[in-house]
Amino acid sequence: MTDLRRFGAQFTYLILSVIGVAISIYLTIAHYDKVPVVCSTSGVINCERVLSSSFSVVPGTSIPISVPGLLWFVVSGTLAVLAWKVWPERRNLKIIETAWFGLGVLTALYLVYAELVYLHNICAWCTALHVIMLVMFLLAVFQLMQPEPYEEEYEEDELEVSQVSSRSN
Repeated sequence: MTDLRRFGAQFTYLILSVIGVAISIYLTIAHYDKVPVVCSTSGVINCERVLSSSFSVVPGTSIPISVPGLLWFVVSGTLAVLAWKVWPERRNLKIIETAWFGLGVLTALYLVYAELVYLHNICAWCTALHVIMLVMFLLAVFQLMQPEPYEEEYEEDELEVSQVSSRSN
């Protein structure tokens, strides 16, 4: 069961990372080609207002914030593959994944704050990326809280030993 859970989590991280990469590429291309994204431009959801604001670029540059987002999702996908295929038994890698996903969530919280407080608008594409980051982080925290396979096996062995010794008394 633990292997299935680990496979499921890492596969989910990988799929969500691919989706994040695709959205980030779309937003990056839209920025450099100066074309509007497919999104509402009226009411609270107004991608154009958010994506043309000073919060849409890395401070002090003209690099769209989607580029660091793209890199974040590439690293996330790489971590998922490493944890799934290369070092599946490494708890340290789970901790690194969780910390990395947490960094993404902290960044997303800052960007959502900027959208709501300063811009009074939300970008649907950005929100999709933020939700993906949050799901990855919550899943990583859940996975980190799960007992390691050797802990489960050890507890089962200990239970069997105590049952055998209680029968002999």
